[in-house]
Amino acid sequence: MMDINKKRLAIVGGPKSVEKIFPWPIYDETDVQAVASVVRSGQWGNPDCADEVARFEQEFAAYCDSKYAVTCVNGSVSLRLALIAAGLRPGDEVIVPPYTFIATASVVLEINCVPVFVDIDPRTYNLDPERIEAVITEKTRAIIPVHFAGLACDMAAILDIAKRYNLRVIEDAAHAHGAEYKGRKLGSIGDAGSFSFQSSKNLTSGEGGIVITNDDALYETMNSLRNVGRLPSGQWYDHFNPGCNYRITQLQAVLLSEQLKRLDEQTIIRNENGLYLDSLLADVDGITPLSRGAVAVRHCYHLYIVKYDKTKFGQLPKNEFIAMLLAEGVPCSAGYPHPLYKQPVFQQKNFMCYAIPESVDYTQVYCPEAEQACLHEAVWIFQQAMLGTRADMESFVRAIQKIQMAVSG
Repeated sequence: MMDINKKRLAIVGGPKSVEKIFPWPIYDETDVQAVASVVRSGQWGNPDCADEVARFEQEFAAYCDSKYAVTCVNGSVSLRLALIAAGLRPGDEVIVPPYTFIATASVVLEINCVPVFVDIDPRTYNLDPERIEAVITEKTRAIIPVHFAGLACDMAAILDIAKRYNLRVIEDAAHAHGAEYKGRKLGSIGDAGSFSFQSSKNLTSGEGGIVITNDDALYETMNSLRNVGRLPSGQWYDHFNPGCNYRITQLQAVLLSEQLKRLDEQTIIRNENGLYLDSLLADVDGITPLSRGAVAVRHCYHLYIVKYDKTKFGQLPKNEFIAMLLAEGVPCSAGYPHPLYKQPVFQQKNFMCYAIPESVDYTQVYCPEAEQACLHEAVWIFQQAMLGTRADMESFVRAIQKIQMAVSG
């Protein structure tokens, strides 16, 4: 006969711990009217009439305390623009973490360069600066620190390494809108910072991206590359660089301007709820929130991540725990199933037309901390859930405790 505690689990028909739905994106009539006004104007394109695009770029640059911002079609392209503008050449090596979305590494392939994977810090799941110098070679040209889940990397350590080895630092801030490191907005600290506006992101227009910089030369090149290689000094059909049409529309820009008005308030809510969840989970054996790092930061919690220890949950595998947690109503995921270097594109060397040296081989790459996170530990709670109330955070913890009680008997 099934234990009474197991009968209470939602996955077998018991009541849910969390009944609330957490919608995303959040919008109101002002967003609708802003987009409608552009539709009615008939001026949807860019650069034919780019008033709204330029306005949003100026707003976002100012928000990040950065000199320039260049919008583009998505966060993958924004990374690509930054790397090309930074002067990388075929065969150059770029240091990336293995625990991130595929684009962080695939854009390196797309500029005919070689991703070099460096393991993550198990306390933060961010690129571990202490492991970087061991992989630097004469071909290393750049580092892409990913502010994973909206938590700042150790930028002081990374910038110190970059300075000593003359490396470019391109921040992947796709998760990090509004987050801070020592009082500075993420994305504004390295040579350039790349953001995504894909539909799940904390600032979204469904799709889109942006790259910010304080470097005049980087800005000029990135601006040209996203606009078919044009330069302001040239004529319409003068193309100075091998760019493409990576422009966003007026419709996306005006929607982003409206969404940006909410970003600070939403970031504060997520940050406070993250701190509150940390305090609640301190007493739950087997669930360990990731560290917020060694410096005071504003975490924007694109994801709230905990490390799951199955030995405290009756040896329940992580995927089964996730299934139970989802059934209880907690918006969550197991995250990446394996580190990036285990993706078929790397294991099978499916580099197609890209000029990756034949000697490059990822079959022997092994990053133990990333493997542990993917296979056994990492549990993600999604950013829209972090916009809930304190009572909602308490309900997430009750769901975890309910599962633990049911499976540990």
